[in-house]
Amino acid sequence: MLRITGLTHTYTGGHTALDGLDLTVPDGQLLSIVGPSGCGKSTLLRCIAGLIRPTGGTLEMDGAPVDGVPDDLAVVFQDYSRSLFPWLTVRDNVAMPLRRRGGSRAERRAAADEALESVGLHDAARKYPWQLSGGMQQRVSIARALAYRPRLMLMDEPFGSVDAQTREDLEDLVLGVHRTGKMTILLVTHDIDESVYVGDRVVVLNRSPARVHADIPVGLPASRDQIETRGLPEFVRLRAEVGRLVRGGARVPGAAPADGLTADGPTADGPAADGGPDPDGEPETGAG
Repeated sequence: MLRITGLTHTYTGGHTALDGLDLTVPDGQLLSIVGPSGCGKSTLLRCIAGLIRPTGGTLEMDGAPVDGVPDDLAVVFQDYSRSLFPWLTVRDNVAMPLRRRGGSRAERRAAADEALESVGLHDAARKYPWQLSGGMQQRVSIARALAYRPRLMLMDEPFGSVDAQTREDLEDLVLGVHRTGKMTILLVTHDIDESVYVGDRVVVLNRSPARVHADIPVGLPASRDQIETRGLPEFVRLRAEVGRLVRGGARVPGAAPADGLTADGPTADGPAADGGPDPDGEPETGAG
């Protein structure tokens, strides 16, 4: 279980991105995180990943404090072109993080091939990233994360740079990976429909400095379909609920607010979810 208590981060220069944020994520859950542009979503993931050290609060995995980069964690960023090594083959890109865990080269290659198979790229192992489409490159990034066999996967706007059809394909890929791998996934997105479609739960952050504005369970069937699921009345209701919260509107009956928060609490003023980048006032990190 991931437990975040009172998480605060202020960047050099005085910009506070997170202010006393509390969040608990049970093992095996796929949590979608949405909120206004620049509200602190990416900063939250970077704190969890150990890429930046928060200025206050605590992070715990199974009761143990998180200090630095957790060993059983993988990150998938939006900009796949900056996280893949163009001079390495697809297989070698996927196998690269496994060097940290040791093992023979043959074992690393076998693990990479298994991960590529799981994302439908077994035929691309000997190609180079620049020979692949954007959607295929992002599949390589996901395969690299899977090969590491993480307990926790962080995904920061992973589908924001691909076309609509590829985005749907990647959403279904992540759902399949989550079902079979049983890992915990935190997915940051600006796409409200996507947050509901893939999530077991949607957390809405208010405008920066971020806190949890609302925490909404997603009561959709575990098996989801891009056409049938999106046509369900419950999907439509949840999409409207999350959209109103992101835009700072009133709540729709049927979804409980986060502890201590109501529709009259902190609002999500600011730009509506629009699929754009979420820099939180800081440049993107190019790791993968």
